[in-house]
Amino acid sequence: MAVPKRKTSRSNTRSRRANWKAEPVALSTCPQCKAPTQPHQACPSCGTYKGRHYAAAERTEHQG
Repeated sequence: MAVPKRKTSRSNTRSRRANWKAEPVALSTCPQCKAPTQPHQACPSCGTYKGRHYAAAERTEHQG
């Protein structure tokens, strides 16, 4: 197994880690209720995805 012969400098370490950024969550609008939802998931407010209703996807705090 290879072992490094020299210590990696701070600038090399920090420049490598400069690309470890968090990305914001992608949101789309629900065609049924126009609420913001994550793509490829059932809407948490109305429970629909691709024209079908999924009751298990609804959250209790959104029902009223």
